[in-house]
Amino acid sequence: MKRMKARRIVVYDLMQQGYVYFLTEPPGSNFHPNFRPQLTPKQMLELGVFGGRYLTDCKREFPADWFKNAKLCHELHKAELNFFGVNASQPLAVWREKGWIHNEDPRGWFQWYCRYYQGRRIPDDARQIRRWLAMRRHIAQVQKHCEYRDLSCRRRQRQALLQWAYDSRRL
Repeated sequence: MKRMKARRIVVYDLMQQGYVYFLTEPPGSNFHPNFRPQLTPKQMLELGVFGGRYLTDCKREFPADWFKNAKLCHELHKAELNFFGVNASQPLAVWREKGWIHNEDPRGWFQWYCRYYQGRRIPDDARQIRRWLAMRRHIAQVQKHCEYRDLSCRRRQRQALLQWAYDSRRL
């Protein structure tokens, strides 16, 4: 396993001010063996996820090339920016109510994934990986109810899978 010297990151955005974390792994490397996302954060942003209203104030935290071709909207959530053109997200208030949001990543799973991809490792990783694994049930449903690569079938479910780094275009 390739190791690197820990790099300190200090976050100042609309949802976190002064949050500090450390990158201890090389970007895109040394993932937990059960965590095998099919899409990188950059690919997800380019395909269109979360109605484009994600990470728009976090550009200094992540690599600039992630945002070069990203489908983003600074003002509001626009479902038409999503790859499947549908809304597959719940409001942040719902995520908080269900206990899915933790202080380290106030924007939720995708923020966790972006930081994990970049090399951050924290105790919450195990919970987030379990949540990611649980999304496989949606793959089974798409495969059961849709013709292979019929992207018009179960678009909302396919969009949700994209937002969890599963490439539902391949199903």
